[in-house]
Amino acid sequence: MLANYLIGLREGLEAALIVTILIAYVVKIDRRDVLPRIWLGIGLAVLLALGIGALLTYGTYGLSFTAQETIGGVLSIVATGLVTWMVFWMLRTARDLKGHLQGNIDKYLFGSGLGLVLVAFLAVGREGIETALFLWAAVQATGATTMPLVGASLGIATAIGLGALIYAGMLKINLAKFFTYTGAILIIVAAGVLSYGVHDLQEAGILPGLHALAFNVSAAVPPDSWYGTLLKGTLNFSPATTWLEMFAWLAYFVPTLTLFISKSRHGRRSARPATRAPQASAPAPLAAH
Repeated sequence: MLANYLIGLREGLEAALIVTILIAYVVKIDRRDVLPRIWLGIGLAVLLALGIGALLTYGTYGLSFTAQETIGGVLSIVATGLVTWMVFWMLRTARDLKGHLQGNIDKYLFGSGLGLVLVAFLAVGREGIETALFLWAAVQATGATTMPLVGASLGIATAIGLGALIYAGMLKINLAKFFTYTGAILIIVAAGVLSYGVHDLQEAGILPGLHALAFNVSAAVPPDSWYGTLLKGTLNFSPATTWLEMFAWLAYFVPTLTLFISKSRHGRRSARPATRAPQASAPAPLAAH
């Protein structure tokens, strides 16, 4: 549940910040007439995310066990790739998210502003698709449905509340630090999702080594115990892990986290001469008030 809460919080806050920046900017330049276009794009993005979630959940019914495991394994790997891309993209653009979005608004603001439907749809839709796919992979990995959905819903609700407070000028967040810390945690979670995807492909017979275990601590960490469930829900930890799963976990986690930390430190060093002090970039949309 904790991992899914974090997914919902991070992706939801990204979407909330995007919405805040879009709305605040058009209000600032006195183009309230295009606000319905922005909300239309946001609504379509939400519907797309829900549709993808429903398709992933119900689209595999009736398929053979091998087909289900194959689809689950492939999508888990795709989810890992998307989350990794998202983590590094936000690390690079968090400080200039406002400028990036305002540039898109200026580009499509002419006339009736119908292009803003596309801007809002693409900006928010990306977060929605990533959330739906990664949440589905997490549900598949844990075998539970209710707790992951509750965790993600609470995370999204928290993000919406934070977005409202930021827009109202009642809250300041250092976005660079927030996305750095949550990004590092999500890399750990993504490593577990990747490992589970490899296990699915082993179950389907596509990858070898299903019965070649690197370790089996099921006696010490029973899968149905509260701590076994906690480890499974947060880190996708499996008490019985094959050599291939462990290799995939290490091959992803070690270089990815190392590169992430390196880029994070480089970003802080390059920003320090210009800022001389930590900046909370979240209040940027408030300039519209």
